[in-house]
Formats: sequence, structure tokens, C-alpha cells
Amino acid sequence: MSAALERVPGQREAMTFLSLAAARPGHAYLFAGPEGSGKGLAAAAFAASLLCEQGGCGECRDCRLALADRHPNVVVLEPEGRDIRVGEGGDDFGTARWLVARANLTALEPGRKIFRVEQADRMTEEAGDVLLKVVEEPPPQTVFLLMSARPHELTETIRSRCQTVSFHPLAEAFVVETLVAEGVDEDRARLASRLASANVGRARRIARDPDGLAFRDEALGALRDAGEGPRAALDAAARLAEAAGAYKKGLGRVLEEELEAFRDPESGEVAEQFRAIARRLKERHQRRERRAEREFLDLSLMALEAWYRDAMLVSAGGEPGWVINVDLDWSTDRVTPAQAARAIEALEEARAALAEETNLNAKLVVEGAFLKILAR
Repeated sequence: MSAALERVPGQREAMTFLSLAAARPGHAYLFAGPEGSGKGLAAAAFAASLLCEQGGCGECRDCRLALADRHPNVVVLEPEGRDIRVGEGGDDFGTARWLVARANLTALEPGRKIFRVEQADRMTEEAGDVLLKVVEEPPPQTVFLLMSARPHELTETIRSRCQTVSFHPLAEAFVVETLVAEGVDEDRARLASRLASANVGRARRIARDPDGLAFRDEALGALRDAGEGPRAALDAAARLAEAAGAYKKGLGRVLEEELEAFRDPESGEVAEQFRAIARRLKERHQRRERRAEREFLDLSLMALEAWYRDAMLVSAGGEPGWVINVDLDWSTDRVTPAQAARAIEALEEARAALAEETNLNAKLVVEGAFLKILAR
């Protein structure tokens, strides 16, 4: 097994399959498994194995770029809002036709072209039809990776054209052990794992980023403020929206830091040989930036759901070791089952609205959730 694939934790059977596949790759694979099971990390490792002259050494330039999701020959398509649209044409960024147009172009660098479709089950029927045509008749040296936590929602025709690689859920103990092995404090690792629902990638970000708990801390602070009345609830929603905006703004600094390594020290511009990489970085940044605020708000609302679940558990005399927020003091926070149920329902409705309707005013959605939570 390649060094790149060895880095994927907890999915030995899937990695063994991909190790064999890398030697003689097919044209399309479906990575099927729950969120947080390591599909994204596996896709990056498989891409490294396909692009590396040594089959995935994990150290060369091709491996480093592929593992960091920066390789010029790797193109990612993901939902723009609720769905993956078919698009108006090849220049309609982030659509099925945009992807197919790039599949028919020459690779930016020598070697294979790899196209990854995130949340492939979110393709509209028309987008699926467009993708199916290129999967059935793929250009030379092209590999498609379809990612889905709901593979049954893909059409049977698309599934039949792909080799399915199955990923199983990761246990909390395994995620904690993985993070501890990477140098994370055990208590922080357990908290991160529970807040991330054992999603190893999200847990890693929460655990290793000094501001990894900002979404929860801002949410709980807003909830405390909201308890003073309707006007305070509206102000609390504004506070959370401002925090989401700050999170989005911070991504700009991340992009500049990533581009810095590719700038010419004299001119300050991206060096000619790195422009393809810089373009990929900017595309990835644009995707992240478009969903940044809603992603922060979704995590914040999910954190509030976890808090209400914990508070209800403690109030009912449940086992303290079962709480998600293991670092909080539960000696004073109490809610009735009815209060918790009402709050969780309101938060679920808000999360669904943010996910389904991209044109909604996110601040108004959060305001509505806080007012429902505090309703008597």
C-alpha cells in the first residue's frame, strides 16, 4: 500500500482496494459512506497515488499538492447552494457542464486528470445526465471520483458505471485515539470528536485550531444574551451573524498565506510556474467563501442543539459521561424536556432552511430560531 493511502485512518478494507486500483485504475469510482468517515482524505490520497510517479510516496511535489487539495490536475465540483446544477455552458463555473468542459481539455500538467464530485447525490437530474455521458465515454487518462453519504439517491445508471468503495462510520474511541496520536490533548480530542459527531476531519479542525471552538462559544454566548427578552434575542442573532461574517473574512487571510509560498520574492506576484496552482487555490477559496457564513451558522445551531440535548440529559439524571460538551459545568444549567424539545425543533427548522434555500436572509432565520426558543 502506498504511503499516501497509509495515512487514511480506520478504513483498511477501502484502502486495500484503492491500493490495488491505483496500479490499473478504472475510469470512475463511487466513494460511499457517512459524513466524516474519511472519504475526502481517501480521495486526496488516491489522487496522490494516481499522480505520483512512485505510486503515492507521500513526499514528492505531486503527492504534497494532491494531499493538500492543490494539484492543478485535480478539479473539484460541489453544490453551489442546495444542488449541483447542469449549467448554461462550459464557462458556467461550478456546474456539470463546467466540469465536463474541463474533462475534455488537456491536463495542466503531465499525468492523469482527476475530477472529484462532492455530494454527488445533490446533482439535479439534468446534471446527472450530463455527467453520465462523460463517465460512459471518458477522455483518456481521466478518473472520476463521486463522493456521497447517500449513494442510494444517485441514479442506478450512474452507480452502475462506477466501482463502489464503501466507508464505514468511525467510532468515537478511534477518532480520539487518532487525534491523540497527532499530539492533541485527550480531553480536547474527546470534546472535538463529540461536537463533530465522530467526523474525523471536522474533529481535527476543532481540536487543532486555537479558534476551533469559536462557533460553539459564540452560539452559547448569543443564547445567554437572548434570554433577556425578544429585543435581546434579535441582538443575539445579530451577534452570531457578525461572528459568521468575521469567520468568512478570516478565510481571505488563509488564502493569502497559502499563496505566499508561490510568490516571487522580488515582484510579490505569483511566479509563472505556479499560476495553475494559484488558480486552483483561488477556486477552492471562492467555494469556501460562498458557503462560509452559512457553514458557521449551521455549526453554531448544531452546537446549540447539542447543548440543549446535554442540559436535558443532566436534568433528567442521565449519565454525566454521556454529555457532548464534556468541558462545561452542568451544575447550574437546567431545562425542562418541553423547553429542550421546543428549542431543538426550532434549531432543526433553522438549519433545514439555511441548507435548502440559499436566497434566504440567514440573519432572519437565526432571529426566528431564537424567538421560537424563548417563546413561552
